[in-house]
Amino acid sequence: MSLSRSPGPGPGPGPVRILLADDHALVRRGVRLILDSEPDLTVVAEAGDGAEAVERARADAPDLAILDIAMPRLTGLQAARELARLCPETRVLILTMYDNEQYFFEALRAGACGYVLKSVADRDLVEACRAAMRDEPFIYPGTVNTLIRNLLDRAKNSGGGGGVDLPPRTKAITDREEEVLKLVAEGHTSQQIADLLVISPKTVERHRANLLQKLGLRDRLELTRYAIRSGLIEP
Repeated sequence: MSLSRSPGPGPGPGPVRILLADDHALVRRGVRLILDSEPDLTVVAEAGDGAEAVERARADAPDLAILDIAMPRLTGLQAARELARLCPETRVLILTMYDNEQYFFEALRAGACGYVLKSVADRDLVEACRAAMRDEPFIYPGTVNTLIRNLLDRAKNSGGGGGVDLPPRTKAITDREEEVLKLVAEGHTSQQIADLLVISPKTVERHRANLLQKLGLRDRLELTRYAIRSGLIEP
C-alpha cells in the first residue's frame, strides 16, 4: 500500500522509463506485459542479473529500476545499493517472492522505495511504480503490521522517546564481504570476482579469509552452504 493516492505518475512529460531485472525470462515477460499495458509506464531495458542491471542503469538512465532479490552475480539488494551510489536519480522497487521481514528492512536500508510481492504483482505493481515516482513509499499490506510491531517494541524499550529507526543491522559481514561471498558461492574464481567488483585478486583473497574467520567456516563448500541459508543464492 502507498501512503497516499494522489494522481500523476512521474517527474516529467512522457511515460516513466523502467529497467526490469529478473533472472527468469518468463517472469520478465509477464511483468513487462503488466507495465507496458499502462500508458504512463514503459520498460526500456531488461537485465538477467544484478550486475547487468547496474550496467544497464548506467547506460540507459531509467527513471525506475524494478529488481528481483534472488539474482546471480549481484542480488537485487546489492544492486540497489550500487544504484543508490552510482545512479541516485533512479528510484528502486524490489519485486520478490519472499514475504520476509529481514529482506523488507534490508531493502529499505539499500535505498528501495517499495517492496512488492510477485504473487500480487498484477494488483500492486502499477500502483507501486506510480507511488515511487511521487517519492512516496510503497509497502505491501502485510508489512504494515511488521512496522507497527517494531515501532511499538522500540518505543517500549526506549521509554517512548526519540525518533523512528529501522531495526539494528544484525549482519556479521560487510556489504563488500557479502558481494564476495555470493560470487564465491556461485563458483567464480578470484580473478573473475576481482574483475566483476573492480578490485584486485589479492583483495578478494583477503575478503575470503575474513569471511572464513568471521563466520567460523573452513572452505568454499561451507561458504556456499552459508550463502544458501542466507538467501544469497538459490540451492
